[in-house]
Amino acid sequence: MEKPVITQAMIDAYDEYTHLTLDRRRFMESLTALAGSAAAAAAIAPLLAANSAKAEMIAATDERIKGEDITYPGADGEMKGYLVRPANMSGKLPAVIVIHENRGLNPHIRDVARRVAVEGFLALAPDFLSPSGGTPEDEDKAREMIGALDQAETTEDAVDTVAFLKGHADSTGSVGAIGFCWGGGLVNRLAVNAPDLKAAVAYYGAQPKAEDVSKIKAALLLHYAGLDERINAGIDAYRKALTENGKDATIHVYDGVNHAFNNDTSAARYNKEAADLAWQRTVEFLKAKLG
Repeated sequence: MEKPVITQAMIDAYDEYTHLTLDRRRFMESLTALAGSAAAAAAIAPLLAANSAKAEMIAATDERIKGEDITYPGADGEMKGYLVRPANMSGKLPAVIVIHENRGLNPHIRDVARRVAVEGFLALAPDFLSPSGGTPEDEDKAREMIGALDQAETTEDAVDTVAFLKGHADSTGSVGAIGFCWGGGLVNRLAVNAPDLKAAVAYYGAQPKAEDVSKIKAALLLHYAGLDERINAGIDAYRKALTENGKDATIHVYDGVNHAFNNDTSAARYNKEAADLAWQRTVEFLKAKLG
């Protein structure tokens, strides 16, 4: 059987479904119309979605890292997270928060945390659905739960995560954050609300209000996908506010790639060239800013 042809319109329909409507029936109807048949739509849908079976670039059993599930204090209750450190660490390390997409703390984000640890950081991937009972296996349910979170409370949990890592016995006290999609937006809000955050990397994340940019203390590295019209609509205003407020910020737009281009578990949207370049820039930035 020939590999199904995936068009930009199909990718846009999936983006609308997963970030705006959360209406799977409507999405499948649109995809059927675009694909020409229900059978073709059924074959294409899994290629648009993420495949957790492909989530491991670095296995949990990799001898280079040590990972564990932990709990720590949040704004109003216990937070759960996945803490990873290099296996051969000697002395304290700068720490990095890895913030998940709108599907919660899934195998892919755990893998990203391991990638961060391999680069010489103490990495913590929090589960921001902890107040709601934790991330479920059903991604549609996770998206619904993410949408129901109180944004202010979630931001407070992120600020408390910075404080937890700053005081962690294995941390130098120098804390940064990386976030993807929903997590990219949270990284931007975290930068506004956490003066102790030293470095923030947002992948295709919603921008904060222009009037809040003056509060940012962290250095920023902002990655955007060239085809991501929904998120990119806010770039110009953000860039203007950052410039006017004299902030340390670098913006990269990767031409011809889609939202979630870094997620290697999504066959249709992943772009290896852009992902590799953005990751190289991310690691260099964190090492330079966190020490």
